[in-house]
Amino acid sequence: MDGKSLNITEEKLNKLKEIIPEAFTENKIDWEKLKAALGENIEFKNERYVLNWAGKSDAFRVLQSPTTATLAPCKKESVNFDDTENIFIEGENLEVLKILQKSYFGKIKMIYIDPPYNTGNDTFIYPDKFSETKEEYLSRIGDKDESGYMTREGLFRKNSKDSGHFHSNWLSMMYPRLFLARNLLKDDGVIFVSIDDNEIHNLRLLMNEVFGEENFVDLLVWKKSYGGGAKVKYVVGLHEYVLCYAKSIDSILCIDLPPDPESIKYYTGRDEKFNIRGPFRTQPLATTSMDERPNLRFPIIWKDEEIWPEKQWQWSKEKVEKALKNNELIISKTSGKCSVRYKQYLKDEDGNERSSKLFSVLEGPYTQVGTNEINNYFGNGKIFSFPKPSKLIKHLGQITWNEKDCLILDFFAGSCPTAQAVLDLNKEDSGNRKFICVQLPEKCDENSEAFKAGYKTIAEIGKERIRRVIKKIKEEQKGKLNFDGNTGEQNLGFKVFKLCESNFKIWRTNIEDEGQLVKQLQLHLDPLDKNARTEGVLYELLLKSGVSFTAKIEEINGFYLVNSNEIAMVLEKIDKDIIKTVIEVKPKKVITLDRLFNKNDQLKTNTALQMKDAGIEFKVV
Repeated sequence: MDGKSLNITEEKLNKLKEIIPEAFTENKIDWEKLKAALGENIEFKNERYVLNWAGKSDAFRVLQSPTTATLAPCKKESVNFDDTENIFIEGENLEVLKILQKSYFGKIKMIYIDPPYNTGNDTFIYPDKFSETKEEYLSRIGDKDESGYMTREGLFRKNSKDSGHFHSNWLSMMYPRLFLARNLLKDDGVIFVSIDDNEIHNLRLLMNEVFGEENFVDLLVWKKSYGGGAKVKYVVGLHEYVLCYAKSIDSILCIDLPPDPESIKYYTGRDEKFNIRGPFRTQPLATTSMDERPNLRFPIIWKDEEIWPEKQWQWSKEKVEKALKNNELIISKTSGKCSVRYKQYLKDEDGNERSSKLFSVLEGPYTQVGTNEINNYFGNGKIFSFPKPSKLIKHLGQITWNEKDCLILDFFAGSCPTAQAVLDLNKEDSGNRKFICVQLPEKCDENSEAFKAGYKTIAEIGKERIRRVIKKIKEEQKGKLNFDGNTGEQNLGFKVFKLCESNFKIWRTNIEDEGQLVKQLQLHLDPLDKNARTEGVLYELLLKSGVSFTAKIEEINGFYLVNSNEIAMVLEKIDKDIIKTVIEVKPKKVITLDRLFNKNDQLKTNTALQMKDAGIEFKVV
């Protein structure tokens, strides 16, 4: 009992919903559908096959609005900051994805995400108000933690099933993130998205729209548990899904996994090709395939005999004749019946090992494995609820076995099983894959096991997990030979960055009078914010110049040299000696701050001329 009187309208709507469920969309009446269901002769407006939802135009506006935010390095929370290329970013992932566009456009090989499933208890960010001013917006979303980093808590809220836009809110949240994520993928890149029954239907349509229906790869079914569910009312759910799309299906030769160790033991045959193609196993050439292919039914001539298949051969006549000539068929006769088998070599003609295939049904690892992983690293499996097993992501990540120096992104990182999967993959196959993990500093409930253990946010759990994974790998590798044959440890670590406001003052666009204009002009005489730090300015200019986080940075005689001679940045002081030294290094581009010239227009002009004469691009900000 809720103490409220009977809601007559709600009762009527519920009865109508029982009779005509097709007339409802997100628990509200769609009047056109109701009229159609009652037999009225109507035409639906803009009738076409399209995915639409309440707030889609708002989601477009969110996607298209640029960000002025940046990412600040946090070395004290990092491991091996100066040498590692792994990245953990703490911040709201939509803002972060926008920031990554310049530096990582078309560079990511694989994306894995485990977004909110929209069960009715999820909290996530979605746009719902666009009539406010920019100041109101910044005030609402600009919540900061004690260190001054933006948390975006103002946008973070629960999407209850009682909401009239329950599915729409989820779609509005996912659309801009998937759109920006697609930009980051290489042409031969792929994305895997974990999901359950609540939104699989909408996600498939949404990804068709963002990635193109032609780039659908497969819907993987992941068996996540082995039983239980005694209290389940209807059916015991044992599976979830992993939806896979390509950036461009035409750019992908295949999606495969490394050779299966279990199948290798069946390759026992040897012939004259062993040194190049390794051992072989044999497979029957005849097939009982149900499709009728007359061109695959022909005799093979052997010792003046004609050998016919019971139904048809797997190969064409030309391919069979070539295999006979190259000693790649084994024909035998037993009890008057001939058998034709072909040699399946472990390696191809270039010496590359035969790959295995990614199956559309994944038998485990079970969800309990993910909980056990948390327990192994934290001593308490309740620190993080329902973590994805890193072994699941590791299995999917094996598609990069022929590109071991690639980037893997997860922008719903949670407890960071993706980071662990990448580190474990590298440990096993001597790879050099790098991860970028993005996680909002979502606050842990004060009654949770995580909060009691000292973790204020989900991001803190993720960072600590990566540290502990690295520590464990270092302990395992201590004293062992490194991948290059030298004694030492694998190069491990990760850089931590946090979402923050720009180090530069942002020009207001909604100026209403001359007084406000004068005030803005005076404010921007020095465009650098008074709280800006040199290191933060350095990384912000790198990002906005399209240079990655992992650029090699050297401090030389008063300036910073990026990636040998790609960019020189003069950020603290400028004079004739520094200019001379910079020019001698011969960078392709020089970036400096206007404030450093201290109104010395002659020095600035001379510097620009010297840079031009030296063939160096010169930019003052």
